[in-house]
Amino acid sequence: MSINPFLNSERQLRNGWWILIFFLILAATLFPALLAARQNSMDVSIGLQAVIVMLASWICQLLRRRPLAELLGEFNLRWLKELGLGGLIGSALMLVPALILWVFGWVHWQWNPSGFLTFPSTLLLFAEVALAEELLFRGFIFQRLIAGLGQLPAQLLMAGYFLLTHLNNPGMTGDVKFFASINIFIASLVFGLSFIRTKSLAMPLGLHFMANLMQGGILGFGVSGTDQSGLFKPVFSEVPDWLTGGQFGLEASVPGLACVVVIFILFQRWDVSKTH
Repeated sequence: MSINPFLNSERQLRNGWWILIFFLILAATLFPALLAARQNSMDVSIGLQAVIVMLASWICQLLRRRPLAELLGEFNLRWLKELGLGGLIGSALMLVPALILWVFGWVHWQWNPSGFLTFPSTLLLFAEVALAEELLFRGFIFQRLIAGLGQLPAQLLMAGYFLLTHLNNPGMTGDVKFFASINIFIASLVFGLSFIRTKSLAMPLGLHFMANLMQGGILGFGVSGTDQSGLFKPVFSEVPDWLTGGQFGLEASVPGLACVVVIFILFQRWDVSKTH
């Protein structure tokens, strides 16, 4: 019996082709924005990137004759609760390692008045980052990979892709690169698990947004190597960067890695039927 390379047993286009269509639509919308930005000596803002990824996702869902809610989850009270719970977990993901560093005297904080002035723009930035990245990494592509290959291959592929997009970030060298790479890979698995458990992007969005906001916008650490002006400014003791994460952020620290591993294990053991 021959296998149709284009259609599955239900006479529907195979998921691999849908992923290719997504990237073609994404390129068709992104390239004009890149050209326009280059002509005006500007960058394509992360907010515009989020809009472009959302547009490509929506077009693909229209072509599949499926609702956008299939990707994002039904917007209701449960969606908001999962968003809030994700935010609490994302906050803990950064607060716990920061507390460990403080208890051992490796970091202390100073109030940063300039961070208070820039906080509204920081809030918007991290909301846009979370939306753009979760739509791209836990949205249409991820969900088609799950449908086509299963959860574990989809998780590993998207975590590798997520890490790949961060490898050229500032400060990705030496021990920092080693610990940050492991942390970022596992964090992607956590975000993916939160979608798999809830069938909604609400919790991954809350996790991603509050982890970045707590790390950079409030505690003042770098976020994936990008300097941030937070409400507080961390002052480091003379200890190795792999212990505190240094300017890269808590993502490159041993306490940060330990915390994300614990949260990953908890998500693995989470029986969502007992919470709904």
